[in-house]
Amino acid sequence: MFWDRVAWVYDVFAKGINRKANKTLCKTVEKLIAPFDTVLECACGTGLLTGVIAPKCKRLVATDFSAKMLKRAKKKYGGFSNVTFETADILQLSYPDGCFDTVVAANVIHLLDDPYRALHELERVCKPGGKLIIPTYMNRTEKGTTNRVSEAIGKAGANFRREFTSETYQHFFADVGYTDARYFLCEGKIPCAVAVLENRTENGKRR
Repeated sequence: MFWDRVAWVYDVFAKGINRKANKTLCKTVEKLIAPFDTVLECACGTGLLTGVIAPKCKRLVATDFSAKMLKRAKKKYGGFSNVTFETADILQLSYPDGCFDTVVAANVIHLLDDPYRALHELERVCKPGGKLIIPTYMNRTEKGTTNRVSEAIGKAGANFRREFTSETYQHFFADVGYTDARYFLCEGKIPCAVAVLENRTENGKRR
């Protein structure tokens, strides 16, 4: 798996090459977490957001599909008593309906063949009226070309399934009824847009 192979160097990208965007991303997400929140983090990677979510919430379940990414995240943040680390597939989560106050899924939507299926799973495990926080890299420029850094990462094997601009990212959520979602743009080598949604599903159906 590509993400297992690059786990040992991923922080070079996250905290080096794309430091500006990710620094703003961390500050943005930190402000969205409440002390009473039980949080699920999907695609936690090596723990970029895990480290800012954990001190702010009541309980955090940090998950990833890549065992090696998860291992590195646990090595860095396993000392938090309110955090558990678990392997999970965002397309088929094992958690009961409505068991998390807040669900975070960062920089994974653009990697999936069926991102709407993933969104449905995030909605399902989030409490009705709960918060969905979905940051995603904007790997398409406003000029209609692929972001150069993103293109290089793609050629290395990241295999991006979708390329978003800020506008098309908003359309992605509006198309399934989230017309009043909030968005925050984090500028950098690869800009990152943070979508914040109020979960509108109950018993598996959108209200």
